[in-house]
Formats: sequence, structure tokens, C-alpha cells
Amino acid sequence: MTTPLVFSTSTYDYLGNAIAAHGGWERGTVVRKNFPDGEHYLRIESDPADRDVILIGGTVDEAATLELYDLACGLVTDGASRMRMVIPFYGYSTMERSVRPGEVVTAKTRARLLSSIPMASRGTQVFMLDLHVASIAHYFEGETRTIHVYGKSLVTAAARMLGGHDFVLACTDAGRAKWVESLANDLSVEPAFVYKRRVDGSSTEVTGVSAQVAGRRVVIYDDMIRTGGSLLGAAQAYKEAGAISIDAIATHGLFPGDSLARIRASGLLGRIVVTDSHPRAVALADDFLHVDSTAKLLTEHLISNR
Repeated sequence: MTTPLVFSTSTYDYLGNAIAAHGGWERGTVVRKNFPDGEHYLRIESDPADRDVILIGGTVDEAATLELYDLACGLVTDGASRMRMVIPFYGYSTMERSVRPGEVVTAKTRARLLSSIPMASRGTQVFMLDLHVASIAHYFEGETRTIHVYGKSLVTAAARMLGGHDFVLACTDAGRAKWVESLANDLSVEPAFVYKRRVDGSSTEVTGVSAQVAGRRVVIYDDMIRTGGSLLGAAQAYKEAGAISIDAIATHGLFPGDSLARIRASGLLGRIVVTDSHPRAVALADDFLHVDSTAKLLTEHLISNR
């Protein structure tokens, strides 16, 4: 049996290379260029006919989503016998449900778009890492099989690196309390979360913390850091409650604009650890922002779901 052929979208070439190396698999190549009017050109150079194809690409923006869609369609049309799409970051999880009449559930419409990719003869699988809302996996339609990959092993290893063996594992709000409690039990440490009160329709304020953190090291976990507003609010609460040091872990680090610089400038956090699920985090990695690779974890799931 031939080895899998690994392709990636342009923003995820770094992860495509790493997964191919971990699996000992062949790397597929794609030619890309733009026409003067902005139209995109793609040509698949490595023949996928009768091959098990792995395609890595996150939906970090609309252009990346459409490149993922176009490449997947092209690979199946060119004869890929099986398609395994790896989406390390699913970028529409904020709108996973409607709250007000008329709101479009973008997480569902994008899943429907990706579900319309032609089915490979031996099936199509979609691997997604630490979804913001687990139900998103059920938005995919037809015969597409979704596999939710949990990054718990990466999170617990990062927590030990930051906190050692005596720390409090905390979260930014009660919404993540169950998940943080589960992680804390695995690590044999105490969990904590902050209490919030809604001030108006768009903002909240922290009113307290759930555990004794005075004189303790605190490691905050959240699945995603975007601008860092919730993270800084929680960190301030833990500091005021007496924490002697505060670090943070997230699976997905987005950091738009100057948000990482603002988080650093706050002086509240010693270090942040995220994964390479988002290319923005990879580009910003430094002594303050440590980026762990997801390649080994994703490769293991690709092998176990053959």
C-alpha cells in the first residue's frame, strides 16, 4: 500500500511539513499564483490519483477557507481515493448558534460548504482540534466523518512546564469550569475560576474567585486567546486575590493586531503557552509566547483512524 500524500494550504505549510515528517509520509506540492485582478490560481503538481490524501488547512479567514475548499475539491476530482482533512483551527466558532432573530450561524454554513466537497471513493474524514463548542462537529453533513481531537496531553504538559507540581489551574470564567476541573483532577492540583457579573449588554466585571490562591502560583487555561480581554480580567482578579505568579495556556492563539503586545505590557502574565494550530501564533512566537507543535498529536490520530 502506498504511503499517504500530504498537502497543505499556504498558511499551514509549516504544519504540513511537520506532519509529513512525523508520519514518514510523502509531501505533495501545489503551484499558487494570483492574476492581476486578484483571482487565484492553483495547480496540484503531485498526482493524488488512487492515493490516501491528507490535507491540512485551518479556516483562519475567508481566503484560507476557500483555498482549503478548492484544494480538497481538486484533489478528489483528480482521483484521491481517500480524503482526510485536518483543520487545526476552525475559525467560525464564535457564531456557533443564533441568539437574536436573523443571526446567521456561520459555523454551520461553513461546515455545510466544506461538506459539499465531493466525496472520495474511500470516504472523507475531517479532524478538528479542541473545538470551542463540541457540537460544531455535528454541523458537517452527508457522509463526511468528523473526528474531534482533544489536546489534553498538550495542555497538561504545558501546565506542568509552567506550574511545576504545586499550582492552581484556573480559568477565565465559570463557562470553562468543568473542563478546567477535569484537567486539574488529571494533574492532581486545585481548580479555580472567577465569578462575573454582567454590567450591560456587552460587558461584564469580575466579582471574585472560587478558590484560595493567595501565595500560590496560578496557571490559567482557556481554549482560545483572541484579544486577551477575558484573560487579563481574570489575571487581574487572581493577582488581587494574592497569586504570586500567573501564566496562561491556550490551544489556539489568535492575537489579532497588537493584542499580544498589550497582554505583555499589562505585566500580569509571566508567560503564555499555545499550540501551532493558528499561524498567527507561530509568527509571533518569542520568549513570552511559547508555541508547542501539534504535529505529533495529529499524526497519531491520523494513524489510529486509518
